[in-house]
Amino acid sequence: MPRLACWSCGRQIYTVSPLESLFTEERRCPRCGAFLNLERRELERRESNRRQNPPADPGPPVDGERRVGERRKARRRGR
Repeated sequence: MPRLACWSCGRQIYTVSPLESLFTEERRCPRCGAFLNLERRELERRESNRRQNPPADPGPPVDGERRVGERRKARRRGR
């Protein structure tokens, strides 16, 4: 089932037919009226895992977390 995405409002529309077979008025977003694009996130673009454990040592680190202290020392602004 092709997934279409509106580039203007971000709405995702699920259809049973591909975008090329829809009429011109069917290629518009029902929410805002902009033309629809094929959903870019439909295909997995990542080619490999970013972090991978060695084959001889699967699982989390034995000694715990690398980070000892908290990242933020003070509160964030406005909160």
